[in-house]
Amino acid sequence: MMFLEFFIWGGWFVTLGTYMGDNLQASGGQIAVAFSTQSWGAIIAPLIIGIIADRYFNAERILGILHLLGAFLMYRMYLAVDFSGFYPYVLAYMILYMPTLALVNSISFRQMKDPAKEFAFVRVFGTIGWIVAGLFISYVFLWDAVEARAEGMLKNTFLMVAIASLVLGLFSLTLPKTPPKVARDEKISLASMLGLDALQLLKNRNFLIFFISSILICIPLAFYYQNANPFLAEIGMSNPTGKMTLGQASEVLFMLLLPFFFKKFGFKNTLIMGMLAWTVRYLLFAYGNAGELAFMLLIGIALHGICYDFFFVSGQIYTDSKAGPKYKSAAQGLITLATYGFGMLIGFWIAGQITDYLTLEGGKHDWGTIWLFPSGFALGVMLLFLILFKNEEIAYKN
Repeated sequence: MMFLEFFIWGGWFVTLGTYMGDNLQASGGQIAVAFSTQSWGAIIAPLIIGIIADRYFNAERILGILHLLGAFLMYRMYLAVDFSGFYPYVLAYMILYMPTLALVNSISFRQMKDPAKEFAFVRVFGTIGWIVAGLFISYVFLWDAVEARAEGMLKNTFLMVAIASLVLGLFSLTLPKTPPKVARDEKISLASMLGLDALQLLKNRNFLIFFISSILICIPLAFYYQNANPFLAEIGMSNPTGKMTLGQASEVLFMLLLPFFFKKFGFKNTLIMGMLAWTVRYLLFAYGNAGELAFMLLIGIALHGICYDFFFVSGQIYTDSKAGPKYKSAAQGLITLATYGFGMLIGFWIAGQITDYLTLEGGKHDWGTIWLFPSGFALGVMLLFLILFKNEEIAYKN
């Protein structure tokens, strides 16, 4: 289940910007709008889970239905020939897909005797699924090779994912039964579904600084999701999608190292290292190339583990420690809504505007300048956090 869930996401989302630019002649703004569907899905997902999944139907059945519908929408994206015919389906797809991320976690936790020990082993198969999807695209099917892109072969990623969605949709119906935990007549507010009950945590100065920093750091993150694959493809990097799986491999490595860094350097310094990694990564992208300096690009990709784990995973641990038993779920929901919802929404828009502004004649881009924007922004967020956040001890339970 976990392998297919992330094989599906990694099988089309990484190459989306490259496909839209090459085959749909989409502008940077239009590509940004397509990527922003992830944010709208993240905003709407709690409503689907809170209203339907938590009280009316088994989680595995909803998971199956959403992926079966997703298979149809993916096939429609495969058939699309322009942006106007593509966008409605990608928007509908992401509104249906984003809730499945919570559903696979819920199904996993409910079937485990000791989730603290067992979940990491299951979740790593999701990362493996994402990696395998990228390797298939680059090294098995060769869809992101220069000649293949020119022939429009990247559209086949949607067909591949449609088949995987169909398989996971049917497979989900065979998963162990995971009935609702909330009674149908139990009252639940919109605020609690969105995690807004945890807003009172913002009264704590440190948590407020962390909360604002989490939203702002999503702006440089959006540049990576939206522009990394088109950038590598445009400058002539061979097998760009396959090489980008280095980021997921490093994510697994640094996830294992995170407890050591937490213990050795503390929460604040761990987050600062994560934000500094964003700055360094984009400088490497700005000054590297696909020739003699290709190693700079590969190092930049491999920094993904530090960028993501040291900030976002550390942030989840920090949020859990600050929330207390009553608001643990609400606090995590609030951070997810703020980052993957509103933070990324802003980030994708900014990335699209800057990419369009720095588009050259013939459709090429001034990538060196483009990457300096998120690099400088990440540095600014790091300095803001460094100055305003007061150091505090956070217990980490591995």
